Amino acid sequence: MKVFMTGGTGFLGAALTERLLTEGHSVTILTRSAENRDPGPGLTYCEGNPTRSGPWQKEVSGHDVVINLAGASIFRTWNEKNKKAIHSSRVLSTRKLVEAIGMSTREISLLNGSAVGYYGFRTDEELDEKSPPGDDFLANVVKDWEAEAVRAKEAGARVVFCRMGVILGRDGGALSKMVSVFKWGLGSPLGSGAQWFSWISLHDLVNIFLYLMEDQTITGPVNCTSPHPVTNRELTKALGKALHRPTVLPPVPAFIIRGVLGEFSDVFVRGQKVMPGKLLAKGFVFEFPEIEEAFVHLLN
Repeated sequence: MKVFMTGGTGFLGAALTERLLTEGHSVTILTRSAENRDPGPGLTYCEGNPTRSGPWQKEVSGHDVVINLAGASIFRTWNEKNKKAIHSSRVLSTRKLVEAIGMSTREISLLNGSAVGYYGFRTDEELDEKSPPGDDFLANVVKDWEAEAVRAKEAGARVVFCRMGVILGRDGGALSKMVSVFKWGLGSPLGSGAQWFSWISLHDLVNIFLYLMEDQTITGPVNCTSPHPVTNRELTKALGKALHRPTVLPPVPAFIIRGVLGEFSDVFVRGQKVMPGKLLAKGFVFEFPEIEEAFVHLLN
């Protein structure tokens, strides 16, 4: 298949691009600057700003699948400026992609990056794709994000919302930040430690995207998470064990984390227990469903 991708040079996008090329697909990556980018067999770069209209939109029509991974990182202080960037980067880029899909006469599948933040922060409630949205900052961002993507259905596109958990991979993402702390023997639970952590290995997430490309019957929201979410306390214990580092320090109080990170601290001291209902119903097989085996794979 011919794949058009935004966010293709990022943590997930780079891994997904490599796998797509290995599988024999061709990939076009939208980038703000194609200078010094090295195209190769099956790989091309298209220059343009995904949040603005431009000649790049005409390139979309020649593709079978559009994968939208554009968006400013949420791992920053949530002041008004950064909140605006987090929201607008997702909403505007998706809006412009949908406009581009509307220019095409081909049947296109839009796999739109999304997040489990849609569900808001819950306690022990088990959440699947039928669960209602939350009403905090992240939940409202995801709702607006998906509202833009769903408009592609008007142009005849198949639309999938890939609601991703925290991605655990070798070279970057959340795991690299956690490892640096644990290697100093400073790993400990955050807050109560009872908050749920919905995660997915990068390897399984790439497999999910390829699966969603192939299975044309899947539409709407898809929770891209491991079928075995863990509590923050369980995460801490598993990572300490994998790194052979102690995790005997007392939990870091939630009020200290909030004092340092402000509203952004909710990502760490609150959580949600998200289940990949649609994928399990389809019989999708996770290669790393348990966090202990995922850490062994990633760290050894």
